[in-house]
Amino acid sequence: MRRAFDRRAALAAIAACAIAPLARAQDPRGAAAQDAAREWLAIVDRLDAAASYKEAGAAFRSSLTPEAWAEAVKKVREPLGTVVKRTATQTRFASNVPGQAAGEYALIVFRSSFAGQSQVRERLTLAANGKRWQVVGYTIEQ
Repeated sequence: MRRAFDRRAALAAIAACAIAPLARAQDPRGAAAQDAAREWLAIVDRLDAAASYKEAGAAFRSSLTPEAWAEAVKKVREPLGTVVKRTATQTRFASNVPGQAAGEYALIVFRSSFAGQSQVRERLTLAANGKRWQVVGYTIEQ
């Protein structure tokens, strides 16, 4: 009995050591950018093209009209259906992004599943706007 308890305690200690690095606080910039991305995606998930357009950054709004964005949401996002799961798989930062002026950018990739599509990648580019992150690019890869 004592030996089984010692073995379980040792396994628990090993597991705790392995998990500890994962539990460390994320870079505050990364957390803020991911939060902003998730908030914006929640608006898109409601299929509210007007609100998501309004909340996007200036570079996003200057690259397409509100009508073109509404059509894209209807054509591409709506058929996917309700979000089942969305997991951030990568967050990185860059000062130069193709098609954008030099600045501070977060590039975030989500692995997502929807009622109508089991696995897609959502890629978002966010630009720092003061203390706020705003979406300036969004693609869905099926």
